Amino acid sequence: MDAQTEELRHAHDVLAGWYAERLSGVLESMPTERAVLDLFSELTLAAGLGAEVADVGCGTGRLMPYLASRDLSPRGVDLSPGMIEVARRDHPAFPFEVGDLRDLPFPDASLAGVVCWYSLIFLAPTARTVAFAELARVLRPGGYMVTAFKDGDGRHRRSGRSAGLGVEFDSYWLPAREMLDLAGAAGLDMVFQGSRPPEESESCPQGYLLLRKA
Repeated sequence: MDAQTEELRHAHDVLAGWYAERLSGVLESMPTERAVLDLFSELTLAAGLGAEVADVGCGTGRLMPYLASRDLSPRGVDLSPGMIEVARRDHPAFPFEVGDLRDLPFPDASLAGVVCWYSLIFLAPTARTVAFAELARVLRPGGYMVTAFKDGDGRHRRSGRSAGLGVEFDSYWLPAREMLDLAGAAGLDMVFQGSRPPEESESCPQGYLLLRKA
């Protein structure tokens, strides 16, 4: 494991409990996020490819109950063992495993859908093409991928200090155009693109993409 990935993994091990407390129930107060996840769920089921979806970069597993309530069969994967430990504790009804989104633990064309909810913002420039290709690999033809991301200027940032737990890690707030270019190169076509302005606690607009594997 390279040093940047190791740093990210360790930081999220440390932050797992902090995220679990901070993000508990937050989806209930975010209608835009729920609407995008609803659209993903409806289109995934309508495609007739099954209900098996993966939340890649699932963190504490907070999206699992919501996805299940939309008749999907979600499973979670995250780079951080600490996050997976918290996810298994808080959401024992769902399967979780440790894994890297550049080398996912799923067979080719095995999933009807993939969720990447703010998990692509950690990809260094050299990792992005590989990661999008890997996400496309595990999707069935006609399957859907949905992602939420910070729609920024693409420059490198150091994140994590605000938690006050002594950890930092790299992040990249990519503009929607670059996200679409990466998706297109991996054979993922845009179905829906959306954004919302930053709320008081946010420093940039939030972007949403719904993509379909050709």
